[in-house]
Amino acid sequence: MPYRGRMRIVYSVQRGRRAVEKKIAEIGEFGLIDRLRRLLDLEGCQPPGLSLGIGDDAALLQAQPGCQWAVTCDVLAEGRHYLSEYLTAFQLGKRAMAVNLSDIAAMGGQPRYALVALGLRGSTLVGDVENWYRGFAAALNPWDAAIVGGNMTQVDGSQFISITLMGEVPAGQALRRSGASPGQAILVTGYPGQAAAGLRLLQERGQDGGLEDHPLVQAYTSPMPRVGEGRAMAGDRVVSAAIDTSDGFLGDLGNLCAASGVGARLWAAQLPLSPALRAATAKWGEDPVRWFLGPSDDYELIVTCAPEQVEAAKRRIAGVNQAPVHQVGVITPERDCLEIEGESGLSRLLRARGWDHFTSRDKEI
Repeated sequence: MPYRGRMRIVYSVQRGRRAVEKKIAEIGEFGLIDRLRRLLDLEGCQPPGLSLGIGDDAALLQAQPGCQWAVTCDVLAEGRHYLSEYLTAFQLGKRAMAVNLSDIAAMGGQPRYALVALGLRGSTLVGDVENWYRGFAAALNPWDAAIVGGNMTQVDGSQFISITLMGEVPAGQALRRSGASPGQAILVTGYPGQAAAGLRLLQERGQDGGLEDHPLVQAYTSPMPRVGEGRAMAGDRVVSAAIDTSDGFLGDLGNLCAASGVGARLWAAQLPLSPALRAATAKWGEDPVRWFLGPSDDYELIVTCAPEQVEAAKRRIAGVNQAPVHQVGVITPERDCLEIEGESGLSRLLRARGWDHFTSRDKEI
C-alpha cells in the first residue's frame, strides 16, 4: 500500500535501529532516478504504443491508428499551487497528475504518456519524492497510462512539479471550447466550489484536525477528474463544447464563452450546491453561490448541448460512474456577457474570473 503518512523514521535492518530517512543530496540525481524507475516498474503500468520508456535519451511512442495526440502541460509551484502542510506526499502526486488528466478529459481523450520534470531541494526526503511518484502512478493506472520520462534539477527555493501529459482522441472527434451556440443548454458535472471550501477548512483546522474524511476536504485533497465522462462524450455529437473547471466555474465558463463567441445566463436556483458546501458556508455566514462560482480547482466538466439533447447528454455522462450532472443555464448571443438569474427573476451582470497566475492574490486555490 502507498505510504500516506508523515513519519520521517525508517528502520535500518543492518544495524537493528531506527535511522533518519535519506535526503536527495545523500543519494544524488542518478540514485534517485534509479529508485524511481524501480518504483514505476513495480507500481506503474505498460500502456499500448510504448516501445521505449525511462532509461534512454528519449521515449519511443506510437499513436493508435486513427488517433490524434492531445497534449497538455501544467506546473505546480510550492507555495503558489500547493501548500505541503495540507497534503501528504502521495496526495500531492495524485493531485498534480489530476490537473493534467482533467485537461485530457475536457478534450474527450484517453490518457497515455506522462513526462515529469521536478525542481527539488537537496534537503528533500527521498521518501517524499517516491510517494509523489506513487501518487502519479495511482492517478494514471486506471487509464492504462504511464510515466515515460522526465527531468529534474536542484532549486534553492520553492520546489515545483511540471507534468506534460499526452492523450489520444479519435481524429476529428475531440471536444473543444469553441462549439457552443445561442440557445444551447449549459450542464456541469459534480458540485463545483467544494475544493476551495475544503482548503479553507484545512486552513482553519489544519491537517490533523480530523477532517480527512470530510467531503469538502476530500474534494481538495483527492480530486477525481472526469476522464471516463469526457471519453464517453467525444465524437457522439451530442455535446457541442466542453471545458474543465480547474480555474473555477465562472472563470472557465467565461473561457468557453470567449472561445465560442457567445454569452451565458445561469439560473441561481438550479446551481448544484452540495449539502456539505451549504453547511460550511452557513457556518461562515457566506453565500454558497459565491463559492460555487469562484476560483476552485474541482476538475469537473462544463458542457453545452442542444436543448433536445439535454437528457441524452445527462444519460451519457451519468452512465460512466453515476456522476451527478445538472443543467445550470443557457447560452446567449451577447458575446462574453455572463448573467445570473435569481429567484426574484432579475439578472445581474457577472464578471468572469477564474484563477490567474499573475493577478490572483491567494497563495493557492
